[in-house]
Amino acid sequence: MDVLHVILQILLGVTSLLLTLLILLHKGRGGGLSDMFGGGMSSGLSSSGVAERNLNRFTVILGVTWGLVIIALGLIMRFSGGDS
Repeated sequence: MDVLHVILQILLGVTSLLLTLLILLHKGRGGGLSDMFGGGMSSGLSSSGVAERNLNRFTVILGVTWGLVIIALGLIMRFSGGDS
């Protein structure tokens, strides 16, 4: 059970970093913090629709994976007594 716990913790770290990077790659929609840092200035330049859709898909898949890893870690800690 300890090996699975370690693997899930490593997977959680990797998915957390990748999810952060993918979220930062998204185009700003305007009206928020992205305008403060110059995100609104590039609103005239539109990126490829296919690339944006693929980025959205990857982000959603990675987010679901991240959530499942957290649930699995919580279940392992709950049923192992939380001592690991």
